[in-house]
Amino acid sequence: MTAYIVTGTDTGIGKTVFSAALTGALQRKYGKARYWKPVQAGIEELTDSEAIGELAPGAQVLPEAYRLVTPASPHLAARIDGVTLDPARLALPEGEGPLVVEGAGGALVPLVAPPEGEGLLYADLFARWALPVVVVARTGLGTINHTLLTIEALRARKVVITGIAFVGEPHEENEAVIPALSGVPRLGRLPLLAEVTAETLAQAFDEGFKDWTL
Repeated sequence: MTAYIVTGTDTGIGKTVFSAALTGALQRKYGKARYWKPVQAGIEELTDSEAIGELAPGAQVLPEAYRLVTPASPHLAARIDGVTLDPARLALPEGEGPLVVEGAGGALVPLVAPPEGEGLLYADLFARWALPVVVVARTGLGTINHTLLTIEALRARKVVITGIAFVGEPHEENEAVIPALSGVPRLGRLPLLAEVTAETLAQAFDEGFKDWTL
């Protein structure tokens, strides 16, 4: 089964837009694709799953295991909402077709933390799921440190990393030095789009990631 986990080096770097682009690309190539956001924290605005539905037409958007009202780290949102996150409910969904699984924020965002439990980070789930991970990183200042730390955290858990997907304006040095220092390949770059639609996103992905064989 073709499947990818999408994680980020931080919050608000374009991870969901990239997830939509990847899901759409898989849908175009294989004629079907599935997207799953295990935990959605914050539902007042457009949720990530709803965004995927708009930006990757035809793809199957699977229901979240948990929909939390509070926009915060999942462990805190669950505490405020009075919900107990059960790791058993976070097993990979069954089904056919390519799968994209999107985490929340960065790789070390907690799903469970004291006093509710010993602690469960997204990276721990990635290791349990045993799927390859795409690290989404911004191109600008600070990305070298954040991306290398993310890669080290994943490798410490023996998580397979497919590559780095950059998001933002081109930055030749950052996009070259991170793969060189980490040994993780650069998959491509998604530019900041003036208008994000299914059509503009598909075109940007096809151009920016043309050397990546899905």
